[in-house]
Amino acid sequence: MTGSDVPGGYIGKTLRVDLASGAMVTHGFDVSTLRKYLGGLTLGVKTLYEEVSRETGWEDPANRLVIASGPLNGTRYMGSGGFSVTTKGPMTNGATSTQAMGFFGAYMKLSGFDGLIIQGAAERPVYLYLHDGAAELRDASRLKGFDTKQTDKAIREELGKGQRDLSIFSIGPAGENLVRYAVLTGDAGHVAAHNGVGAVMGIKGLKALVAARGEGRVPVKDDERLRELVEEMFKSITEDPVCKRGYEWGTSWTFGAFVFNGLLPVKNYATSVFWEHEKFRGEYYRRRFQMTPNPCWRCRMHHCHLIKVTEGPYAGYEGEEPEYEQWASWGPQIGQDDPGAAVVLSNEADQLGMDANEASWTIGLAMECYEKGLISKSDTDGIDLTWGNAEAVRALLRKIALRQGFGNVLAEGAKRAAALIGGEAPNMAIHTLKGNTPRSHDDRANWMFLLDHGTSNTGTSESLAGRRALPPDPVFWTAIDPFSPEAVSEKLAKEKGLMQFLDSLVACSIHAPPRLEAVVEALNAVTGWDFDTAEAMDIGRRAVNLMRVFDISQGLGAELDAPSPRFGSAPVDGPAKGTSIMPVWQQMVRNYYANLGWDEETGKPKPETLRALGLGHLISDIWRECAPQ
Repeated sequence: MTGSDVPGGYIGKTLRVDLASGAMVTHGFDVSTLRKYLGGLTLGVKTLYEEVSRETGWEDPANRLVIASGPLNGTRYMGSGGFSVTTKGPMTNGATSTQAMGFFGAYMKLSGFDGLIIQGAAERPVYLYLHDGAAELRDASRLKGFDTKQTDKAIREELGKGQRDLSIFSIGPAGENLVRYAVLTGDAGHVAAHNGVGAVMGIKGLKALVAARGEGRVPVKDDERLRELVEEMFKSITEDPVCKRGYEWGTSWTFGAFVFNGLLPVKNYATSVFWEHEKFRGEYYRRRFQMTPNPCWRCRMHHCHLIKVTEGPYAGYEGEEPEYEQWASWGPQIGQDDPGAAVVLSNEADQLGMDANEASWTIGLAMECYEKGLISKSDTDGIDLTWGNAEAVRALLRKIALRQGFGNVLAEGAKRAAALIGGEAPNMAIHTLKGNTPRSHDDRANWMFLLDHGTSNTGTSESLAGRRALPPDPVFWTAIDPFSPEAVSEKLAKEKGLMQFLDSLVACSIHAPPRLEAVVEALNAVTGWDFDTAEAMDIGRRAVNLMRVFDISQGLGAELDAPSPRFGSAPVDGPAKGTSIMPVWQQMVRNYYANLGWDEETGKPKPETLRALGLGHLISDIWRECAPQ
């Protein structure tokens, strides 16, 4: 595209990097492709589908790592600093796409690039530096073994840049040592977390992604209208009784709601009761610990903070305020009740470069195995893995990151670690049959969560699943019985595409306004297009179906759309006591498939579904008897 052809919201340049040769070239996507795939997740999955074959494993240098922004990134739209990472991930060896907020998505565009397509593997560690419309691969050999905090500091010193001059996302020892759930961490605690994207960077020898603030600007067709929309959105957030809680207290406000609904994960699903939950809510710890606002790009929420623990055994420790999932992971899931300890474990997991969700499910499994005598101190390298032992978990996190001793077992994730431990451990591990764990929820108390995770094609949640990240839009937010097989499966299918649309923008869902129409209007103000909500949902559903066809073509079929025994078990106490999804699981999955326009037996998107989304060229890839149309 020429400069005059580029829609608002785009720079018009995507950088392709071959780490093996060091070659870097730029290209642009034509307007019709951008309109059809938008950016972020959907454009990333399109690239993955076209360039990664079934024979290419996640650890193959030919695997792609797609770093993509969307048309809102770098504008005045609230929380528009994020980026999307798409690749073939090590937990499932299938598609994954995960998003991180912060500044990198904005800075990458201000440095002159909409996205990155990274292939090959470097002979020695490198980092990629984007600035002033140029890109450099720089030697990172001296950074080997550094955690993400040390890496951030060292790169800023090398480049002579301050805190807001650069956005840096890097891997820690976990990524370098190919821990299957390694992550990218950057901008003081923001994480691209799911399905081992950090391990993919590790196998490629890519230590960090660095983007300068730059002097560029993201073109916006109607900036005044965008300004008006942002103000309307912010007002709606602060006036809505539910959204206002997130505005005031961040994601930790859900802690209380989750415990009373039975959604809090406690001791590897051994119980649903956690009496100390109040300590993990912002209303409690923010009034006791020292908090310093640390917002993302264009963020006006009281959401992200730097935090200093001021009481208890970890008084004086400073780090990033945990999100809900980190509080849940390093509190109730491992049976410990000190919020100061949760701050420490959350930050150290980020710095070592591993996903809090998968790490805590895996360590929780090990703790239950230890309690029941399946493993002993002779297996754990002398570590006392009793519930709530924060220092034991702290030591084990480092062993996992370095793949030392028992840490080498747990570095494989809950499903594979359980198989290595043996005995009853596979019946205790929480994961999907594809190999990944869910987010840090007790999904058994909300079947939309469980069905969403159990059928996911990305290794994480793919739907809002009844959460109020988008408040009461009548299309998406209607009260249903959380244990009705028909209502749950129909509603989940109806919502599919919404999150994928937001993740293609790439926009923070915490800032999403009450109406999908308002998000679409913001997109139009930026690009100059005339999207409506139906076309927006088609973007998201295109991503859903692309990922589904990709995973099926990789050998991940309907037989793997199910939870492990413990994941699908009946809670022993709490609001969902005695209720198990498994007697109706197949009924729900079939109904879910049918409502998505997929074959009820195989879970394959039907040819007419693919044609309706402009994906008819994929039909013969999964329906051998059909020719593409």
